[in-house]
Amino acid sequence: MNDLAGMSAPQRNWKGIAIALLVILAVCSLITLSVILLTPVDTQPSSDTKLMVEDLFSTDFYVHDPEACWINGKTIQPQSHSLMRITSFMFFQDTFKATRYSISPDMKYVLFAYNVKQVCAAFCNNRCVLQLDPPEVLNSKLQHAAWGVQGQQLVYIFENNIYYQSDVRTNSLRLTSSGKEGVIYNGIADWLYEEEVLHTHVAHWWSPDGERLAFLVLNDSLVPNMALPTFTGSTYPKGKQYPYPKAGQPNPMVKLFVVNLYGPTHTLELTPPDELKLREHYVVMVKWISKTKTAVRWLNRAQNVSILTVCDSTTGACIKRHEETSEVWLSRQNQEPFFCRDGNRFFLTVPVKQGGRGDFQHVAMFTSQARADQNELRHLTSGNWEVTQILAYDENSQTGERAVLDQDSVFIRVFSVFISDTAPGGQQVNDRYSLDWDSVLVSSDNVIVARLDGRGSGFQGQKVLQEVHRRLGSVELQDQLAAVEYLLKLPYIDRTRIGVFGRGYGGYVALLLIKSTENVFKCAAAMSPVTDWSLYASAFSERYLGFPLQDDSRYQTLMLLHATADANVHFQHTAELIKNLVKVGANYTLQIYPDEGHFLSKSSQRHVASTLSSYFRSCLQEEVLPISEEEEEEEE
Repeated sequence: MNDLAGMSAPQRNWKGIAIALLVILAVCSLITLSVILLTPVDTQPSSDTKLMVEDLFSTDFYVHDPEACWINGKTIQPQSHSLMRITSFMFFQDTFKATRYSISPDMKYVLFAYNVKQVCAAFCNNRCVLQLDPPEVLNSKLQHAAWGVQGQQLVYIFENNIYYQSDVRTNSLRLTSSGKEGVIYNGIADWLYEEEVLHTHVAHWWSPDGERLAFLVLNDSLVPNMALPTFTGSTYPKGKQYPYPKAGQPNPMVKLFVVNLYGPTHTLELTPPDELKLREHYVVMVKWISKTKTAVRWLNRAQNVSILTVCDSTTGACIKRHEETSEVWLSRQNQEPFFCRDGNRFFLTVPVKQGGRGDFQHVAMFTSQARADQNELRHLTSGNWEVTQILAYDENSQTGERAVLDQDSVFIRVFSVFISDTAPGGQQVNDRYSLDWDSVLVSSDNVIVARLDGRGSGFQGQKVLQEVHRRLGSVELQDQLAAVEYLLKLPYIDRTRIGVFGRGYGGYVALLLIKSTENVFKCAAAMSPVTDWSLYASAFSERYLGFPLQDDSRYQTLMLLHATADANVHFQHTAELIKNLVKVGANYTLQIYPDEGHFLSKSSQRHVASTLSSYFRSCLQEEVLPISEEEEEEEE
């Protein structure tokens, strides 16, 4: 026993064990690596990261971008888009939903808008918190209501006439009496001025002290009417008419007035420059620069002569301060000048030559000389980039060079749906956050979406912008096709599955793209496409001098979407196109939205997003060829 107990245990081969373990680990890692390499890559995004059509309308993806406006010189009023439920027992003994509100400058009253209905693109309200209906107007719609700049001043518009109250308890004073529905517009824009000239339905402007009001009078008596039929809601279709000047047709006549609101009311017309008095023209910008003076920009109908004047509201006389002419159309005619307090110096963005790359928009300072119509010009910025907007001017700066600028850089990103969706002067390629139906395809269906800013797009200089003058559908089409040809050379682009989409002007370009190519686009969709420039609005068509689209080609597959009550691009455009498509036996699908306008309701927006994403998903999906019986037997 002692001998046995005294014997030592055999030594373990630790070195051999370690080597064996390393070999085992190496073999396991090789097996794991081979499994990973041989496993097909799942290119589909997980269900948690896929974007669905329903997500486009979820508040989770909304950008928090609160609107704000100045109530007076010291207080900012934030705006909320959520519906407010207000109970007012004092006035109505009722509960109502208000969609908008604004606070009086003295912060004692709130103006609510509710029961809002849309007429073309302008809003009408039945009444507000206080009864604003003047006694001579029965059962009419309130077209506009807003506070003035002092105290409790109110201005509102009924039946195209302007009414004024110095405070909420006083009787209303009618400032105009010529208003007539569809004919004479006082202080409010007609369709053309709202959509193509002022880009707002408001056509009146307060003086800084609230003692005067400038306003436009638009006379549409010679403008032809366009009918918008309403198909639903009654046994027999109804319709409404509104003045809509098409290319070459009579335009509204415009006059600019100023009315004195304190003391006896006195209305005075501000006269246009002599060069435009006897010619058709537009008033494209009005801005008060002092208590008695306004800056007004007048533009001839051809939109290649622009005159900036300063008008004295006490005499009606206007003095020319700046004139701009061009062989092509003039852009940025809505921009407001920034004047110094003494009125002797002002700032604008103007085209400035930058070598061989042409003109770019830059800030210039104009200083008055001995003659009122002469200015000393000094350029404050330069370079092969553009100032998109002057936001503010610091009066304490000695030279005005501290004007705050919003400077858009141009990004070119090439990301198989090709989208063309902007008119001349627009910009598609930007770094703004946005989600739309094409985002669903990118997220869920391995689709690449490409946008391009070619010739005719904005913020790349006047040379690029004005290439499309009198050549709509020509040079920008060449650029779009060049971009497509480049994309087709990329190894990850399937050249057999390319689609194109456009809306409005973009729909026009999309139709031209499929008309001008063969076997490039597998499918196309156009929403509210412009197909004949003689049928479109005068201000837009005459600005660029476009031409009708005569289509005689067959398409692989084409989807058309249009709202029947679209006041911007009438259904007439699509109807004319369909007539030609039927003649040539083209393959197309039509989706209409009865009684919807250019801006669709929420439910119709959902339907458009679902329809387009489904259409392109079906069109661009990879075709799987059926396996023959012989191949199946071989596999077995």
